[in-house]
Amino acid sequence: MLVNIMAVGDVCGTSGLDFLKKHLRALQRMKNISFTVVNGENANVVGVTPAQCDQILSAGADVVTLGNHTWTRWELQPYLDDQVRVLRPLNYAPQCPGRGDVTVETAFGPVRVINLLGRFTLDGNTDNPFPVVDALLADNQVRIVLVDFHAEATSEKRAMGFFLDGRISALWGTHTHVQTSDAQILPHGTGYITDLGMTGPENSVLGIDPQQSVRKFLGDPPRRYEAAKGPCRMECAVFTIDTETGACVKAEAMRIQ
Repeated sequence: MLVNIMAVGDVCGTSGLDFLKKHLRALQRMKNISFTVVNGENANVVGVTPAQCDQILSAGADVVTLGNHTWTRWELQPYLDDQVRVLRPLNYAPQCPGRGDVTVETAFGPVRVINLLGRFTLDGNTDNPFPVVDALLADNQVRIVLVDFHAEATSEKRAMGFFLDGRISALWGTHTHVQTSDAQILPHGTGYITDLGMTGPENSVLGIDPQQSVRKFLGDPPRRYEAAKGPCRMECAVFTIDTETGACVKAEAMRIQ
């Protein structure tokens, strides 16, 4: 049996969240999607609130993943202990609230979702994601395994893809907010894309007001990011997975404007 699994790029700001709520279910019907993972860590521009996570789940996400802004909103910490379908990166210290992977029962069998954080230019207070996920998968019994690797460097994301090739169904990159053109199936059957892109304002710099970003590069003092205004887009990828083997048979990047 083949199923379509959708991964949606970082939701940015209120307008990105509204766009997701308006269009996600229609896209799921159009593409016959059976399972959806959404990265939501920028729904509050920097970080996300519990209420926004709930909205993403209500909009049609089966699992919400986070990233380097996980701890920006303090009220998210107790929420992560209670809401098993919102993940923080697995390679944060074990005493941190929440969890980094979850297995969800579906009509076509269990689906395991893992959230990882890269270390290049990001939070240095994390364990190395490579041995962490390697140890986690050592006794894995779930056929369909999905990984959101929230990382800055293209090289780190691609290295992780080849490191896990054949052991997971699909790996996608998040965080850089620019969709890459390399949706593919790796040699041993893992679906892959370096970055999904983002769900948020089109005329922006990674979701942020362009003039604020320009002023930052000109040397202005830092200030809290402000989301750009105007029309939005949703960027994502669809992976077609064989439920008997867990292998990916098709990987397709998409952009909805």
